[in-house]
Amino acid sequence: MTIKFGLIGGGVMGEALLSRLIAQQIYSPDEVVVSERLPQRREFLAQQYGVQVTDDNQAVAQATEVLLLAIKPQVFDAVVAQLKERVEVETSQLVISILAGVTLWQLEKAFPKQPIIRAMPNTPATVGAGIAALASGTHANQQHLQQARVIFQAVGEVVEVSESLMDAVTGLSGSGPAYVAIMIEALADGGVAAGLPRVLASALALQTVLGTSQLLQQSKMHPAELKDRVTSPGGTTIAGIAQLERAGFRSALIEAVVAAYRRSQELGQ
Repeated sequence: MTIKFGLIGGGVMGEALLSRLIAQQIYSPDEVVVSERLPQRREFLAQQYGVQVTDDNQAVAQATEVLLLAIKPQVFDAVVAQLKERVEVETSQLVISILAGVTLWQLEKAFPKQPIIRAMPNTPATVGAGIAALASGTHANQQHLQQARVIFQAVGEVVEVSESLMDAVTGLSGSGPAYVAIMIEALADGGVAAGLPRVLASALALQTVLGTSQLLQQSKMHPAELKDRVTSPGGTTIAGIAQLERAGFRSALIEAVVAAYRRSQELGQ
Protein backbone atom coordinates (compact mmCIF):
# COMPACT_ATOMS: atom_id res chain seq x y z
CA MET A 1 0.00 0.00 0.00
CA THR A 2 1.11 3.58 -0.66
CA ILE A 3 2.93 5.31 2.18
CA LYS A 4 0.88 8.41 2.98
CA PHE A 5 2.34 9.58 6.29
CA GLY A 6 6.04 9.85 7.04
CA LEU A 7 7.37 10.66 10.50
CA ILE A 8 10.98 11.62 11.15
CA GLY A 9 11.59 11.22 14.88
CA GLY A 10 10.00 8.55 17.04
CA GLY A 11 10.37 10.25 20.42
CA VAL A 12 7.69 11.16 22.95
CA MET A 13 5.78 13.67 20.84
CA GLY A 14 6.21 11.73 17.63
CA GLU A 15 4.84 8.61 19.30
CA ALA A 16 1.93 10.56 20.84
CA LEU A 17 0.83 11.73 17.41
CA LEU A 18 1.47 8.35 15.83
CA SER A 19 -0.55 6.44 18.42
CA ARG A 20 -3.60 8.67 18.13
CA LEU A 21 -3.54 8.85 14.35
CA ILE A 22 -3.61 5.06 14.17
CA ALA A 23 -6.09 4.58 17.04
CA GLN A 24 -8.52 7.02 15.40
CA GLN A 25 -7.93 5.40 11.99
CA ILE A 26 -6.80 8.64 10.39
CA TYR A 27 -3.99 6.53 8.94
CA SER A 28 -3.68 2.76 8.91
CA PRO A 29 -0.36 1.24 10.06
CA ASP A 30 0.58 0.14 6.57
CA GLU A 31 0.27 3.74 5.34
CA VAL A 32 2.86 4.98 7.84
CA VAL A 33 6.65 4.85 7.94
CA VAL A 34 8.75 6.18 10.84
CA SER A 35 12.41 7.08 10.73
CA GLU A 36 14.19 6.73 14.07
CA ARG A 37 17.91 6.51 14.74
CA LEU A 38 17.70 4.35 17.89
CA PRO A 39 17.27 0.62 17.09
CA GLN A 40 15.35 -0.10 20.30
CA ARG A 41 12.85 2.65 19.53
CA ARG A 42 12.38 1.37 15.98
CA GLU A 43 11.68 -2.11 17.31
CA PHE A 44 9.23 -0.79 19.91
CA LEU A 45 7.29 1.38 17.44
CA ALA A 46 7.03 -1.44 14.92
CA GLN A 47 5.74 -3.90 17.53
CA GLN A 48 3.45 -1.46 19.31
CA TYR A 49 1.80 0.18 16.29
CA GLY A 50 2.49 -2.13 13.35
CA VAL A 51 4.10 0.64 11.28
CA GLN A 52 7.09 0.39 9.01
CA VAL A 53 10.31 1.67 10.57
CA THR A 54 13.66 2.68 9.16
CA ASP A 55 16.78 4.69 9.93
CA ASP A 56 16.71 6.17 6.42
CA ASN A 57 15.19 9.65 6.42
CA GLN A 58 15.13 9.74 2.62
CA ALA A 59 12.73 6.79 2.52
CA VAL A 60 10.35 8.55 4.90
CA ALA A 61 10.48 11.77 2.86
CA GLN A 62 8.75 10.03 -0.03
CA ALA A 63 5.40 9.80 1.82
CA THR A 64 2.69 11.04 -0.54
CA GLU A 65 0.56 13.12 1.85
CA VAL A 66 2.40 14.31 4.95
CA LEU A 67 5.99 14.48 6.16
CA LEU A 68 6.10 15.33 9.87
CA LEU A 69 9.36 16.47 11.46
CA ALA A 70 9.50 15.56 15.15
CA ILE A 71 13.21 15.96 15.82
CA LYS A 72 15.25 18.24 18.03
CA PRO A 73 15.87 21.67 16.46
CA GLN A 74 19.60 21.23 16.98
CA VAL A 75 19.70 18.40 14.38
CA PHE A 76 17.46 20.10 11.81
CA ASP A 77 20.31 21.11 9.50
CA ALA A 78 21.80 17.62 9.58
CA VAL A 79 18.47 16.00 8.73
CA VAL A 80 17.83 18.46 5.90
CA ALA A 81 21.28 17.69 4.49
CA GLN A 82 20.36 13.99 4.43
CA LEU A 83 17.18 14.82 2.51
CA LYS A 84 18.95 16.79 -0.20
CA GLU A 85 19.49 13.61 -2.19
CA ARG A 86 15.98 12.27 -1.68
CA VAL A 87 13.86 11.11 -4.56
CA GLU A 88 11.65 14.00 -5.70
CA VAL A 89 8.17 13.90 -4.24
CA GLU A 90 4.98 15.62 -5.30
CA THR A 91 5.07 19.29 -4.30
CA SER A 92 1.61 18.80 -2.79
CA GLN A 93 3.19 16.78 0.03
CA LEU A 94 2.54 18.71 3.24
CA VAL A 95 5.54 19.22 5.51
CA ILE A 96 4.68 19.74 9.19
CA SER A 97 7.34 20.77 11.69
CA ILE A 98 7.04 20.71 15.47
CA LEU A 99 10.59 22.02 15.98
CA ALA A 100 10.82 24.84 18.51
CA GLY A 101 12.42 27.96 17.09
CA VAL A 102 12.80 26.72 13.51
CA THR A 103 11.07 29.32 11.37
CA LEU A 104 8.87 28.96 8.32
CA TRP A 105 11.61 30.75 6.35
CA GLN A 106 14.10 28.04 7.34
CA LEU A 107 11.61 25.29 6.57
CA GLU A 108 10.69 26.73 3.17
CA LYS A 109 14.36 27.09 2.31
CA ALA A 110 14.81 23.38 3.09
CA PHE A 111 11.62 22.32 1.28
CA PRO A 112 11.21 24.84 -1.56
CA LYS A 113 7.75 25.22 -3.10
CA GLN A 114 6.22 22.66 -0.74
CA PRO A 115 3.35 23.58 1.59
CA ILE A 116 4.63 24.00 5.16
CA ILE A 117 2.81 24.10 8.48
CA ARG A 118 4.76 25.01 11.60
CA ALA A 119 3.18 23.56 14.73
CA MET A 120 3.81 23.78 18.44
CA PRO A 121 2.07 21.01 20.43
CA ASN A 122 2.70 20.27 24.09
CA THR A 123 3.27 17.13 26.15
CA PRO A 124 -0.34 16.62 27.37
CA ALA A 125 -0.83 15.46 23.79
CA THR A 126 0.44 12.08 25.02
CA VAL A 127 -2.90 11.59 26.81
CA GLY A 128 -5.00 13.38 24.20
CA ALA A 129 -5.27 16.56 26.26
CA GLY A 130 -2.77 18.79 24.51
CA ILE A 131 -3.08 22.01 22.58
CA ALA A 132 -1.24 22.84 19.38
CA ALA A 133 -0.75 26.16 17.62
CA LEU A 134 -0.46 26.13 13.81
CA ALA A 135 1.13 28.70 11.50
CA SER A 136 0.92 28.35 7.72
CA GLY A 137 3.71 28.86 5.21
CA THR A 138 3.59 30.63 1.85
CA HIS A 139 2.46 27.63 -0.20
CA ALA A 140 0.00 26.18 2.32
CA ASN A 141 -3.68 26.63 1.55
CA GLN A 142 -6.83 25.98 3.58
CA GLN A 143 -6.85 22.32 2.57
CA HIS A 144 -3.34 21.87 3.95
CA LEU A 145 -4.29 23.72 7.12
CA GLN A 146 -7.33 21.48 7.58
CA GLN A 147 -5.13 18.42 7.04
CA ALA A 148 -2.84 19.63 9.83
CA ARG A 149 -5.83 20.38 12.07
CA VAL A 150 -7.08 16.80 11.69
CA ILE A 151 -3.67 15.46 12.71
CA PHE A 152 -3.34 17.63 15.82
CA GLN A 153 -6.99 17.36 16.85
CA ALA A 154 -6.19 13.69 17.34
CA VAL A 155 -4.18 14.72 20.42
CA GLY A 156 -6.12 17.72 21.73
CA GLU A 157 -7.17 21.26 20.89
CA VAL A 158 -5.89 23.31 17.94
CA VAL A 159 -5.49 27.07 17.48
CA GLU A 160 -4.21 29.03 14.49
CA VAL A 161 -1.72 31.87 14.96
CA SER A 162 0.58 34.05 12.90
CA GLU A 163 4.17 32.87 12.94
CA SER A 164 5.21 36.00 14.83
CA LEU A 165 3.45 34.51 17.87
CA MET A 166 4.98 31.03 17.71
CA ASP A 167 7.89 31.75 20.03
CA ALA A 168 5.45 33.14 22.60
CA VAL A 169 3.30 30.03 22.20
CA THR A 170 6.41 27.94 22.82
CA GLY A 171 7.18 29.86 26.00
CA LEU A 172 3.63 29.45 27.34
CA SER A 173 1.96 26.21 26.26
CA GLY A 174 5.05 24.44 24.90
CA SER A 175 7.07 24.84 28.09
CA GLY A 176 4.10 25.42 30.40
CA PRO A 177 3.53 21.79 31.44
CA ALA A 178 6.89 21.89 33.22
CA TYR A 179 5.86 24.98 35.18
CA VAL A 180 2.58 23.33 36.18
CA ALA A 181 4.42 20.16 37.21
CA ILE A 182 6.69 22.19 39.48
CA MET A 183 3.64 23.94 40.95
CA ILE A 184 1.94 20.60 41.70
CA GLU A 185 5.12 19.24 43.26
CA ALA A 186 5.44 22.39 45.39
CA LEU A 187 1.80 22.16 46.52
CA ALA A 188 2.39 18.58 47.58
CA ASP A 189 5.58 19.59 49.41
CA GLY A 190 3.58 22.25 51.22
CA GLY A 191 1.06 19.64 52.28
CA VAL A 192 3.86 17.44 53.61
CA ALA A 193 5.33 20.44 55.46
CA ALA A 194 1.91 20.95 57.04
CA GLY A 195 1.78 17.32 58.20
CA LEU A 196 0.08 15.39 55.38
CA PRO A 197 1.43 12.02 54.23
CA ARG A 198 3.23 12.30 50.88
CA VAL A 199 0.78 10.11 48.93
CA LEU A 200 -2.23 12.02 50.23
CA ALA A 201 -0.59 15.41 49.64
CA SER A 202 0.27 14.46 46.05
CA ALA A 203 -3.27 13.26 45.34
CA LEU A 204 -4.79 16.42 46.79
CA ALA A 205 -2.43 18.68 44.84
CA LEU A 206 -2.96 16.90 41.53
CA GLN A 207 -6.75 16.80 41.73
CA THR A 208 -6.92 20.41 42.90
CA VAL A 209 -5.06 21.59 39.80
CA LEU A 210 -6.99 19.28 37.49
CA GLY A 211 -10.36 20.23 38.96
CA THR A 212 -9.61 23.94 38.90
CA SER A 213 -8.60 23.76 35.25
CA GLN A 214 -11.79 21.92 34.35
CA LEU A 215 -13.91 24.38 36.32
CA LEU A 216 -12.38 27.36 34.57
CA GLN A 217 -12.68 25.74 31.16
CA GLN A 218 -16.29 24.64 31.53
CA SER A 219 -17.60 27.75 33.31
CA LYS A 220 -15.66 30.24 31.14
CA MET A 221 -15.01 32.07 34.40
CA HIS A 222 -12.06 34.45 34.58
CA PRO A 223 -9.37 33.08 36.92
CA ALA A 224 -9.56 36.26 39.02
CA GLU A 225 -13.27 35.68 39.58
CA LEU A 226 -12.67 32.15 40.81
CA LYS A 227 -9.89 33.40 43.07
CA ASP A 228 -12.25 36.00 44.57
CA ARG A 229 -14.95 33.37 45.15
CA VAL A 230 -12.56 31.17 47.11
CA THR A 231 -11.12 34.07 49.11
CA SER A 232 -13.13 35.08 52.20
CA PRO A 233 -12.32 38.06 54.47
CA GLY A 234 -9.60 37.26 56.96
CA GLY A 235 -9.60 33.61 55.86
CA THR A 236 -7.01 30.98 55.04
CA THR A 237 -6.93 31.54 51.29
CA ILE A 238 -6.15 35.25 51.43
CA ALA A 239 -3.35 34.48 53.89
CA GLY A 240 -1.89 32.04 51.39
CA ILE A 241 -2.33 34.45 48.46
CA ALA A 242 -0.59 37.23 50.40
CA GLN A 243 2.38 34.93 50.88
CA LEU A 244 2.43 34.05 47.18
CA GLU A 245 2.49 37.75 46.34
CA ARG A 246 5.34 38.38 48.80
CA ALA A 247 7.31 35.53 47.21
CA GLY A 248 6.77 36.88 43.68
CA PHE A 249 4.78 33.88 42.43
CA ARG A 250 3.07 35.75 39.60
CA SER A 251 6.27 37.47 38.54
CA ALA A 252 8.19 34.19 38.53
CA LEU A 253 5.67 32.55 36.18
CA ILE A 254 5.63 35.58 33.88
CA GLU A 255 9.41 35.65 33.73
CA ALA A 256 9.52 31.89 33.07
CA VAL A 257 7.30 32.29 30.01
CA VAL A 258 9.34 35.25 28.76
CA ALA A 259 12.64 33.40 29.29
CA ALA A 260 11.38 30.38 27.33
CA TYR A 261 10.08 32.71 24.60
CA ARG A 262 13.49 34.33 24.27
CA ARG A 263 15.22 30.94 24.16
CA SER A 264 12.86 29.85 21.37
CA GLN A 265 13.86 32.96 19.44
CA GLU A 266 17.54 32.07 19.94
CA LEU A 267 17.00 28.56 18.59
CA GLY A 268 15.68 30.04 15.36
CA GLN A 269 18.74 32.21 14.74
